[in-house]
Amino acid sequence: MLLNHDNSQLVLVDYQTRLMPAIADHAQVLKNALILASMAKKMHVPVFATEHVPEKIGPFSPELTPFCKGTLRKTHFSACPEGLIDLLTPKASTSGNARSLPKHLQKNNQPEPRTSIVIAGVEAHVCLLQTALDLLDNELEVWVVTDACGSRSDKNRDAAFDRLAGNGAELVTTEMVVFEWLESADNEQFKYALDLIK
Repeated sequence: MLLNHDNSQLVLVDYQTRLMPAIADHAQVLKNALILASMAKKMHVPVFATEHVPEKIGPFSPELTPFCKGTLRKTHFSACPEGLIDLLTPKASTSGNARSLPKHLQKNNQPEPRTSIVIAGVEAHVCLLQTALDLLDNELEVWVVTDACGSRSDKNRDAAFDRLAGNGAELVTTEMVVFEWLESADNEQFKYALDLIK
């Protein structure tokens, strides 16, 4: 089972200015998040961000913000109760069609839903974990980018990965995502990807 960029969305969880310095290996975690976001933009993969009580732990990372379609503010540890599911799975619109037409004959202007959710963020054992578990509960495929996730301690981060894998999430790395989105060295973004990961 491989990722496909046409079926993917990227969710970046709580990379916030006051929180990041406390995260173990935070510079590498943020660097990998930037690679993911840059590649997503090139491959037309929608990117969404979350920020947890920004008045206390700072705004979402200014380096990542330009890549995001929007930022969801939240107080729940999971972003799902506060609207993430609605952002990722918009309802199909049938406006402009005669209501008397059978559903299979009505025009559907919505693209196919993107059900592969690539997710990365901090803290891995709190907000990322709870968001990912809720996404799984909503029958979405969840791909956790381990080297773009962090916690204040590696022990907490690793416990989150164990629990996520046990509940059906796929554990991947930044480069796995990049090369699965590309599919081939013939992809026009291949050189861009190589420059990103150097």
